[in-house]
Amino acid sequence: MKKMNLRDMYPFFKTDVWVDVDEEVAHEIRRFDLEESAYRLRTYRHRAYYSLDRNDGIEQHVLFLSISPEEVYERKLSWQQLYEAMCQLPVKSARRIYAHYFLGMSKVAIARAEHVDERAVRKSIQRGLKQMEYLLKNI
Repeated sequence: MKKMNLRDMYPFFKTDVWVDVDEEVAHEIRRFDLEESAYRLRTYRHRAYYSLDRNDGIEQHVLFLSISPEEVYERKLSWQQLYEAMCQLPVKSARRIYAHYFLGMSKVAIARAEHVDERAVRKSIQRGLKQMEYLLKNI
């Protein structure tokens, strides 16, 4: 058994009130106090005086800044130009570039899927990117 002062835990006690508690309970109370003080220190250091767990959209607003209509239009145009340039590439190069950059496949996985050597895939992607660069500069 361990003696604890309730005045330390509860601010509404004006005088000392000592109680006997079990060792496990005292350990859990101490662990909770340490976690709470660590949380306060983290919020102070990172100036995070609000909770991101409230589900009121704060985290969405912080992580994904809204973009202006001009930026949306510019992105749409750049994607459109990118797709136009890809359509002008040879079919193999366009397919391999799409698989690598848009689908996230590795060059080895593309080579296995097409039953070709990995060097051929790598060279095809390089040639396709150079052709796209030339096409995009001339658009």
